[in-house]
Amino acid sequence: MTFKTTSKRSVTKPASNPNFRRTSRRRTDKPAKPKGPTKVIIFNKPFNTLTQFTGEPNDSTLADFIPVKDVYAAGRLDKDSEGLLVLTNDGILQARLTQPKSKSPKVYWVQVEGIPSDEAVKQLREGVELNDGWTLPAGVEIMEEPQLWERNPPIRHRPSVPTTWLAITLEEGRNRQVRRMTAAIGHPTLRLVRYQMAGWTVEGLQPGEWREVSPPQKQ
Repeated sequence: MTFKTTSKRSVTKPASNPNFRRTSRRRTDKPAKPKGPTKVIIFNKPFNTLTQFTGEPNDSTLADFIPVKDVYAAGRLDKDSEGLLVLTNDGILQARLTQPKSKSPKVYWVQVEGIPSDEAVKQLREGVELNDGWTLPAGVEIMEEPQLWERNPPIRHRPSVPTTWLAITLEEGRNRQVRRMTAAIGHPTLRLVRYQMAGWTVEGLQPGEWREVSPPQKQ
């Protein structure tokens, strides 16, 4: 289905040491360009897979699927979420895709329990209060059930409880944000798939599949 869519520490010169000189510390967390060509990989992360290359014994990780070296995820997806993950060796691009100030939109297809009212949808659009503050306004639309791969294991099915699919567009990325947002309006998330990030979508990729794509022109 196609959806349109460090506090500063003061340093005092000791009076007893006339040779004391203030030293500076170079920051090491500044995003860096790669030494070679920029690589960008899009990956359809399966359910129950970590968005990292290492884990505990028996964990499913990115190393089980992606043999490319020196690429890292731009943002994360929870272990119990599925869909588009972007990986790159370019630290500047990675930061641009994940920092809120970049306003890089991410579209999620979300199956929730129950049928949200118009007022509940309006709450999501305008922002809901979470334990770490109010969310930014979001794009939220009720959508038809998308044609997706089967999840393994499938979600719990209760015939007496209807479900609804929402397309939610965010320009921020807090920990488990979508799930906390839908819970805040009384409609727990049953299944969460990231469909789009920046200009890439998960179209054409089955769970566990990946492909290399051209980096965006704007760097």
